Amino acid sequence: MESLTSLVWETPAHTLFAASVALVILAFYSLYAVLHLIAPKPRPVVPSEKTYITTTPNGIVTRQLPCWHDRWLADRHASEARARNDDPTKTDIADTGSIEPAEVRMSVVFPAYNEEDRILPTLKEAVEYLDATFGRDPHPHHHQKTLPKRPVTPRKHVMNAPRDDLSGYEILIVNDGSTDRTVDVALEFSREHGLHDILRVITLEKNRGKGGGVTHGLRHVRGEYALFADADGASKFSDLGKLMEGCEEVVDGAHRGVAIGSRGHLVGSEAVVKRSALRNFLMRSFHLVLMILTPPATSRIRDTQCGFKLFSRAALPHIVPYMHAEGWIFDIEMLMLAESAPAVPVLGHDGSVIGSSPGIKVAEVPIDWHEVGGSKLNVIQDSIKMAIGLAVLRASWMMGVYRRRLM
Repeated sequence: MESLTSLVWETPAHTLFAASVALVILAFYSLYAVLHLIAPKPRPVVPSEKTYITTTPNGIVTRQLPCWHDRWLADRHASEARARNDDPTKTDIADTGSIEPAEVRMSVVFPAYNEEDRILPTLKEAVEYLDATFGRDPHPHHHQKTLPKRPVTPRKHVMNAPRDDLSGYEILIVNDGSTDRTVDVALEFSREHGLHDILRVITLEKNRGKGGGVTHGLRHVRGEYALFADADGASKFSDLGKLMEGCEEVVDGAHRGVAIGSRGHLVGSEAVVKRSALRNFLMRSFHLVLMILTPPATSRIRDTQCGFKLFSRAALPHIVPYMHAEGWIFDIEMLMLAESAPAVPVLGHDGSVIGSSPGIKVAEVPIDWHEVGGSKLNVIQDSIKMAIGLAVLRASWMMGVYRRRLM
């Protein structure tokens, strides 16, 4: 030890400085290489996962899934090619905000893995609300459906504003490699309630995790708004109306907005107190880690993990194409991507550009929630995985392993 100390004292300052810089650079590139090896990479989509099955009056059929993501990807490639041809010296940054028009008012994505015992009550509650609120006809001609009233915000002029004449809904059940009767139960429900081509079942060949299922479903939504909800029915589905109001309150000049259901107001309530002390401790510990590792807006969210989140259609191209996480941590990546989304113009009363608004704002909306048995979450094991996953996720975005680039 003494010899090492004396060696350091005898070494010239500029040599020590150079050695320190070299060590820092080596550590940086070593970490970068390690992250490339361990950071999650989404599994490529196979052709069968771009189809869906649905009921008809005569039975069950398989059809091709519409996919705004594929069209967006083609437009993005073409835009980048034009940018390179116009000026090869410029960075290839293409317009990422375009998305084809909506065909229905609301899309609902249910990720499902072995949910035969829990999905039926969820579907009943969802369809009852969606029928009453949106109806099944996207373009009603002979009657006027009562649509949810959007908050009047005369100060805002927005592009991509929702069409007032659009109604209807769709339900996408993403079967994440289930080995039980989840698909049969869903199709039986569809047949009994006449949800032909409204309830669509997409089957993934291999289990991808909840995040992978949600992301895949959101790539194929046709709605002006897109909700993903847990199949267990823990969230009160009629609170979707609150989420729509919250989303409309925070939309920017391009009508990008996100609203998330929150259980933060339930802390101290009977629903939370009844949980085990270990689960509550791990929940608070994870939230502390979240506050430390996530960027400012995301770190202030009280409940990032509630499975009840709504996106305006214009927000999807800034989030879905860049998703990597397929496990429990995917919610946080979605919120981080919303926060880091590119700026859009802010329009004045006369429609002129008066500024810019960076990021997509997120409204955190208190909802009714209750514990449902049968959760597949292993409290200790998955909490540790989530903490590690969050650290890897944040480091990957900070160090450029993940970027807003084409997948």
